[in-house]
Amino acid sequence: MPDSSFSSLGPGRAPAGVDTSRAGIARVYDASLGGKDNFEADRQALAAVLEVAPGMCAVSRRNRAWLRRVLRYLAGVVGVEQFLDAGAGLPTVSNTHEIAQLVNPWARVVYLDNDPMVSAQGRALLETNEDTVYLHGDLTDPDVLAVDSSVWRYLDQDRPVAVILGSVLHHLSDSADPASIVARVVEALSPGSYVAITHFWDPGEDSPDHQLAREVERRFVENAVGSGWYRTRAEIESYFTGLELIDPGVVPLDEWWPSGPVHPPGTAEERLILGGVGRKCGLVPLL
Repeated sequence: MPDSSFSSLGPGRAPAGVDTSRAGIARVYDASLGGKDNFEADRQALAAVLEVAPGMCAVSRRNRAWLRRVLRYLAGVVGVEQFLDAGAGLPTVSNTHEIAQLVNPWARVVYLDNDPMVSAQGRALLETNEDTVYLHGDLTDPDVLAVDSSVWRYLDQDRPVAVILGSVLHHLSDSADPASIVARVVEALSPGSYVAITHFWDPGEDSPDHQLAREVERRFVENAVGSGWYRTRAEIESYFTGLELIDPGVVPLDEWWPSGPVHPPGTAEERLILGGVGRKCGLVPLL
Protein backbone atom coordinates (compact mmCIF):
# COMPACT_ATOMS: atom_id res chain seq x y z
CA MET A 1 0.00 0.00 0.00
CA PRO A 2 2.45 2.73 0.89
CA ASP A 3 4.42 5.03 -1.27
CA SER A 4 8.04 4.43 -0.28
CA SER A 5 8.50 8.11 0.55
CA PHE A 6 6.43 7.49 3.69
CA SER A 7 8.72 4.72 4.93
CA SER A 8 11.02 5.95 7.68
CA LEU A 9 12.41 2.45 8.04
CA GLY A 10 13.36 2.03 4.42
CA PRO A 11 12.27 -0.71 2.03
CA GLY A 12 12.86 -4.22 3.31
CA ARG A 13 13.19 -3.17 6.97
CA ALA A 14 10.73 -3.79 9.76
CA PRO A 15 10.26 -2.53 13.32
CA ALA A 16 11.47 -4.72 16.17
CA GLY A 17 9.03 -7.51 16.94
CA VAL A 18 7.63 -7.86 13.41
CA ASP A 19 7.89 -11.45 12.11
CA THR A 20 8.81 -11.01 8.45
CA SER A 21 8.83 -14.78 7.84
CA ARG A 22 5.02 -14.83 7.97
CA ALA A 23 2.72 -12.92 5.65
CA GLY A 24 0.78 -10.01 7.11
CA ILE A 25 -2.58 -8.76 5.84
CA ALA A 26 -1.49 -5.13 5.52
CA ARG A 27 1.79 -6.06 3.81
CA VAL A 28 0.09 -8.40 1.31
CA TYR A 29 -2.31 -5.58 0.48
CA ASP A 30 0.69 -3.29 0.13
CA ALA A 31 2.25 -5.73 -2.32
CA SER A 32 -0.99 -5.89 -4.32
CA LEU A 33 -0.81 -2.12 -4.80
CA GLY A 34 2.84 -2.22 -5.86
CA GLY A 35 4.14 -0.83 -2.57
CA LYS A 36 7.57 -1.37 -1.05
CA ASP A 37 6.74 -2.09 2.60
CA ASN A 38 6.42 -5.85 2.21
CA PHE A 39 8.65 -8.90 2.42
CA GLU A 40 9.24 -12.16 0.59
CA ALA A 41 6.60 -14.01 2.64
CA ASP A 42 4.02 -11.36 1.72
CA ARG A 43 4.89 -11.52 -1.97
CA GLN A 44 4.68 -15.32 -1.94
CA ALA A 45 1.28 -15.16 -0.25
CA LEU A 46 0.04 -12.74 -2.90
CA ALA A 47 1.47 -14.93 -5.66
CA ALA A 48 -0.47 -17.93 -4.30
CA VAL A 49 -3.70 -15.95 -4.69
CA LEU A 50 -2.78 -14.53 -8.09
CA GLU A 51 -2.27 -18.06 -9.44
CA VAL A 52 -6.04 -18.55 -9.41
CA ALA A 53 -7.17 -14.91 -9.34
CA PRO A 54 -4.84 -12.71 -11.40
CA GLY A 55 -7.27 -9.81 -11.08
CA MET A 56 -6.91 -9.39 -7.31
CA CYS A 57 -4.55 -6.42 -7.64
CA ALA A 58 -7.31 -4.63 -9.55
CA VAL A 59 -9.61 -5.32 -6.58
CA SER A 60 -7.20 -3.48 -4.30
CA ARG A 61 -7.13 -0.48 -6.64
CA ARG A 62 -10.92 -0.44 -6.95
CA ASN A 63 -11.21 -0.55 -3.17
CA ARG A 64 -8.96 2.51 -2.86
CA ALA A 65 -11.04 4.39 -5.45
CA TRP A 66 -14.20 3.55 -3.46
CA LEU A 67 -12.56 4.92 -0.31
CA ARG A 68 -11.75 8.22 -2.01
CA ARG A 69 -15.36 8.67 -3.16
CA VAL A 70 -16.82 7.73 0.22
CA LEU A 71 -14.56 10.15 2.06
CA ARG A 72 -15.45 12.98 -0.30
CA TYR A 73 -19.12 12.22 0.32
CA LEU A 74 -18.78 12.02 4.10
CA ALA A 75 -16.48 15.00 4.61
CA GLY A 76 -18.09 17.15 1.94
CA VAL A 77 -21.71 16.30 1.21
CA VAL A 78 -22.84 15.37 4.74
CA GLY A 79 -20.19 17.33 6.64
CA VAL A 80 -18.65 14.73 8.95
CA GLU A 81 -15.61 16.16 10.75
CA GLN A 82 -14.35 13.07 12.63
CA PHE A 83 -13.10 9.81 11.13
CA LEU A 84 -11.99 6.46 12.54
CA ASP A 85 -10.23 4.24 10.01
CA ALA A 86 -10.16 0.83 11.69
CA GLY A 87 -7.83 -1.82 10.29
CA ALA A 88 -6.32 1.03 8.34
CA GLY A 89 -3.31 -0.84 6.96
CA LEU A 90 -0.02 0.71 5.91
CA PRO A 91 0.12 4.36 4.85
CA THR A 92 -0.15 4.99 1.13
CA VAL A 93 -0.95 7.83 -1.22
CA SER A 94 -4.49 9.21 -0.84
CA ASN A 95 -4.74 8.28 2.82
CA THR A 96 -7.98 8.84 4.72
CA HIS A 97 -6.71 11.98 6.44
CA GLU A 98 -5.38 13.47 3.21
CA ILE A 99 -8.70 13.09 1.41
CA ALA A 100 -10.88 14.15 4.34
CA GLN A 101 -8.72 17.16 5.20
CA LEU A 102 -8.57 18.24 1.57
CA VAL A 103 -12.37 18.50 1.65
CA ASN A 104 -12.55 19.77 5.24
CA PRO A 105 -9.28 21.16 6.67
CA TRP A 106 -10.69 20.80 10.21
CA ALA A 107 -11.33 17.06 9.92
CA ARG A 108 -9.76 14.89 12.62
CA VAL A 109 -8.71 11.33 11.79
CA VAL A 110 -7.76 8.40 14.01
CA TYR A 111 -6.23 5.30 12.43
CA LEU A 112 -6.53 2.04 14.35
CA ASP A 113 -4.61 -1.14 13.52
CA ASN A 114 -3.28 -4.16 15.43
CA ASP A 115 -0.18 -4.60 13.24
CA PRO A 116 2.97 -3.13 14.89
CA MET A 117 4.52 -2.33 11.52
CA VAL A 118 1.43 -0.35 10.54
CA SER A 119 1.58 1.59 13.79
CA ALA A 120 5.28 2.40 13.37
CA GLN A 121 4.91 3.52 9.75
CA GLY A 122 1.77 5.49 10.54
CA ARG A 123 3.33 7.40 13.42
CA ALA A 124 6.33 8.28 11.24
CA LEU A 125 4.03 9.58 8.52
CA LEU A 126 1.92 11.72 10.82
CA GLU A 127 4.57 13.38 13.00
CA THR A 128 3.65 16.81 11.65
CA ASN A 129 -0.14 16.41 11.40
CA GLU A 130 -1.71 17.42 14.71
CA ASP A 131 -5.22 16.44 13.60
CA THR A 132 -4.33 12.83 12.77
CA VAL A 133 -3.04 9.96 14.89
CA TYR A 134 -2.22 6.25 14.49
CA LEU A 135 -3.21 4.05 17.44
CA HIS A 136 -2.40 0.42 18.10
CA GLY A 137 -5.68 -1.39 18.77
CA ASP A 138 -7.79 -4.39 17.81
CA LEU A 139 -11.35 -4.05 16.54
CA THR A 140 -12.22 -7.41 18.13
CA ASP A 141 -11.35 -6.08 21.59
CA PRO A 142 -14.65 -5.35 23.38
CA ASP A 143 -13.05 -2.33 25.05
CA VAL A 144 -11.58 -0.79 21.90
CA LEU A 145 -14.29 1.89 21.89
CA ALA A 146 -15.13 1.89 25.59
CA VAL A 147 -15.67 5.24 27.28
CA ASP A 148 -12.05 5.31 28.49
CA SER A 149 -10.63 4.19 25.12
CA SER A 150 -7.68 6.17 23.78
CA VAL A 151 -9.75 6.75 20.62
CA TRP A 152 -11.94 9.20 22.54
CA ARG A 153 -8.91 11.19 23.65
CA TYR A 154 -8.68 12.37 20.04
CA LEU A 155 -12.31 12.18 18.86
CA ASP A 156 -15.41 13.59 20.56
CA GLN A 157 -17.71 10.65 21.31
CA ASP A 158 -20.70 12.99 21.62
CA ARG A 159 -20.41 14.11 17.99
CA PRO A 160 -20.83 12.15 14.73
CA VAL A 161 -17.93 9.96 13.63
CA ALA A 162 -17.47 8.16 10.31
CA VAL A 163 -16.00 4.67 10.82
CA ILE A 164 -14.21 3.17 7.83
CA LEU A 165 -14.09 -0.64 7.67
CA GLY A 166 -12.59 -1.13 4.23
CA SER A 167 -11.59 -4.75 3.50
CA VAL A 168 -11.49 -5.47 7.23
CA LEU A 169 -14.45 -7.67 8.13
CA HIS A 170 -13.66 -10.40 5.63
CA HIS A 171 -10.50 -11.01 7.64
CA LEU A 172 -12.59 -11.82 10.73
CA SER A 173 -13.72 -15.44 11.05
CA ASP A 174 -17.31 -16.49 11.62
CA SER A 175 -16.34 -17.43 15.18
CA ALA A 176 -15.33 -13.80 15.79
CA ASP A 177 -18.90 -12.82 14.80
CA PRO A 178 -18.22 -9.77 12.62
CA ALA A 179 -21.86 -8.65 12.83
CA SER A 180 -21.66 -8.35 16.61
CA ILE A 181 -18.37 -6.45 16.34
CA VAL A 182 -19.94 -3.90 14.00
CA ALA A 183 -22.99 -3.68 16.29
CA ARG A 184 -20.67 -2.89 19.21
CA VAL A 185 -18.99 -0.18 17.15
CA VAL A 186 -22.35 1.32 16.20
CA GLU A 187 -23.48 1.29 19.82
CA ALA A 188 -20.47 3.40 20.79
CA LEU A 189 -21.23 6.07 18.17
CA SER A 190 -23.43 9.11 18.52
CA PRO A 191 -26.50 9.59 16.27
CA GLY A 192 -25.59 10.98 12.88
CA SER A 193 -22.48 8.80 12.66
CA TYR A 194 -21.68 6.66 9.62
CA VAL A 195 -20.15 3.23 9.01
CA ALA A 196 -18.59 2.42 5.61
CA ILE A 197 -17.80 -1.20 4.73
CA THR A 198 -16.33 -3.20 1.86
CA HIS A 199 -16.31 -6.99 1.92
CA PHE A 200 -15.48 -9.96 -0.33
CA TRP A 201 -18.71 -11.36 -1.81
CA ASP A 202 -19.77 -14.89 -2.74
CA PRO A 203 -22.73 -14.51 -5.15
CA GLY A 204 -23.89 -18.10 -4.54
CA GLU A 205 -23.95 -21.40 -6.36
CA ASP A 206 -26.12 -20.10 -9.19
CA SER A 207 -23.39 -17.65 -10.21
CA PRO A 208 -20.49 -18.60 -12.50
CA ASP A 209 -18.25 -16.65 -10.10
CA HIS A 210 -19.09 -18.83 -7.10
CA GLN A 211 -16.24 -21.30 -7.63
CA LEU A 212 -13.75 -18.48 -8.04
CA ALA A 213 -14.87 -16.99 -4.72
CA ARG A 214 -14.46 -20.34 -2.99
CA GLU A 215 -11.00 -20.97 -4.46
CA VAL A 216 -9.70 -17.47 -3.70
CA GLU A 217 -10.99 -17.84 -0.14
CA ARG A 218 -9.16 -21.16 0.17
CA ARG A 219 -5.93 -19.59 -1.04
CA PHE A 220 -6.26 -16.66 1.37
CA VAL A 221 -7.14 -18.80 4.39
CA GLU A 222 -4.87 -21.81 3.80
CA ASN A 223 -1.90 -20.45 1.85
CA ALA A 224 -1.73 -16.69 2.32
CA VAL A 225 -2.62 -14.80 5.50
CA GLY A 226 -4.92 -17.25 7.29
CA SER A 227 -8.04 -15.15 6.63
CA GLY A 228 -10.09 -13.71 3.80
CA TRP A 229 -13.60 -15.10 3.72
CA TYR A 230 -16.16 -14.53 0.97
CA ARG A 231 -19.67 -14.08 2.38
CA THR A 232 -23.18 -13.81 0.98
CA ARG A 233 -24.98 -10.55 0.28
CA ALA A 234 -27.33 -11.26 3.20
CA GLU A 235 -24.37 -11.68 5.56
CA ILE A 236 -22.75 -8.46 4.37
CA GLU A 237 -26.03 -6.54 4.64
CA SER A 238 -26.44 -7.84 8.20
CA TYR A 239 -23.45 -5.70 9.21
CA PHE A 240 -25.64 -2.64 8.61
CA THR A 241 -28.33 -3.75 11.05
CA GLY A 242 -29.52 -0.73 13.01
CA LEU A 243 -28.18 1.66 10.38
CA GLU A 244 -29.99 3.49 7.59
CA LEU A 245 -28.36 2.39 4.34
CA ILE A 246 -27.38 5.30 2.13
CA ASP A 247 -28.46 4.93 -1.50
CA PRO A 248 -27.63 2.95 -3.56
CA GLY A 249 -27.19 0.43 -0.70
CA VAL A 250 -24.78 -2.51 -0.72
CA VAL A 251 -23.50 -2.62 -4.28
CA PRO A 252 -20.42 -3.35 -6.41
CA LEU A 253 -17.84 -0.73 -5.48
CA ASP A 254 -17.90 1.32 -8.66
CA GLU A 255 -21.67 1.78 -8.35
CA TRP A 256 -21.35 3.63 -5.03
CA TRP A 257 -21.51 7.38 -5.68
CA PRO A 258 -19.47 7.22 -8.89
CA SER A 259 -17.76 10.41 -9.98
CA GLY A 260 -18.54 10.00 -13.65
CA PRO A 261 -19.69 6.96 -15.63
CA VAL A 262 -19.80 3.61 -13.85
CA HIS A 263 -16.96 1.41 -15.07
CA PRO A 264 -17.98 -2.26 -15.20
CA PRO A 265 -15.55 -4.60 -13.45
CA GLY A 266 -12.74 -5.53 -15.78
CA THR A 267 -12.20 -8.91 -14.11
CA ALA A 268 -14.30 -11.53 -12.37
CA GLU A 269 -12.40 -10.81 -9.16
CA GLU A 270 -13.59 -7.18 -9.20
CA ARG A 271 -17.21 -8.36 -9.26
CA LEU A 272 -16.69 -10.25 -6.01
CA ILE A 273 -16.54 -7.33 -3.58
CA LEU A 274 -19.40 -5.16 -2.33
CA GLY A 275 -19.50 -1.89 -0.43
CA GLY A 276 -21.99 0.29 1.38
CA VAL A 277 -22.43 3.13 3.84
CA GLY A 278 -24.92 3.26 6.71
CA ARG A 279 -26.03 6.11 8.99
CA LYS A 280 -26.93 5.81 12.67
CA CYS A 281 -30.28 7.51 13.03
CA GLY A 282 -31.47 9.67 15.89
CA LEU A 283 -31.20 13.26 16.95
CA VAL A 284 -27.83 14.64 15.84
CA PRO A 285 -26.15 16.61 18.63
CA LEU A 286 -25.63 20.31 18.09
CA LEU A 287 -22.06 21.11 17.05
